[in-house]
Amino acid sequence: MLKIFLSSHGSMASGMQSSLKILMGECENLTVFDAYLDESCVQDHLDAFYETVGPEDEVLLCSDLYGGSVNQAMFTYLDRPNTRLVSGVNMSFMMNVLSEDTLSDERLDEIIEESREYLRRVEPEVPADTAPAGSDDFF
Repeated sequence: MLKIFLSSHGSMASGMQSSLKILMGECENLTVFDAYLDESCVQDHLDAFYETVGPEDEVLLCSDLYGGSVNQAMFTYLDRPNTRLVSGVNMSFMMNVLSEDTLSDERLDEIIEESREYLRRVEPEVPADTAPAGSDDFF
């Protein structure tokens, strides 16, 4: 089984969990921790999370910011069996990984690439009668 641990600086992790619950229903394989809201630390929550991980389970650690303190704490767990770490996650990424029962390295890389497509600048559509010749429709 794929088990996912999502942590962030502040309430982003629990906010994403709330949104994921609305969009996908209950996510039994997702554990979240909002760091720096109280005195508890990422390592303690990761240790408690790993107590629920069996020898056949896959673990995906997800952090909000590459190189941030939460990501650095998670990095120290990469020596554990079947553990991977992804930073800079977004809703598209989380929805995709939560839809997987298992996750190969190749599939994880595909999901990362697909999720990058959902980060984009959105601009208002130019009315058709004023659009430059040859411009494509939005849809």
